[in-house]
Amino acid sequence: MTNTLFPTAPDTAALERGTVLAPRFNSDGLIAAVATDAATGEVLMLAWMNAEALRLTVETGEAHYYSRSRAALWKKGETSGQVQAVRELRVDCDQDAVWMKVTAGGDGGACHVGFRSCFYRVVENGALVERA
Repeated sequence: MTNTLFPTAPDTAALERGTVLAPRFNSDGLIAAVATDAATGEVLMLAWMNAEALRLTVETGEAHYYSRSRAALWKKGETSGQVQAVRELRVDCDQDAVWMKVTAGGDGGACHVGFRSCFYRVVENGALVERA
């Protein structure tokens, strides 16, 4: 998939140390996006963004993602009320992942299963145990 919404970094120095947002999407046109609670640092979720989702997130200040299962763009919280207001957006060193510090609306959660964080299970002795 070709990204036409963001520039391509001309070289490694520009990619790693430059001031231009030039995200590197994978072969499916996606980039990993981690959302954490802006106040506590708790990891809320990991999702995917395509170029349009990232553009909308930057422009609106609210998190937008791309659903791989539905093959569709979605605004977080549009139906649940858990809109994520982006307080800070960071990219990693080679611009192939983003980290957003967010404030979640509604009940403050992020997980469609009903938990605050999508990471509500712990692996103990090879089994999954819920830890809200």
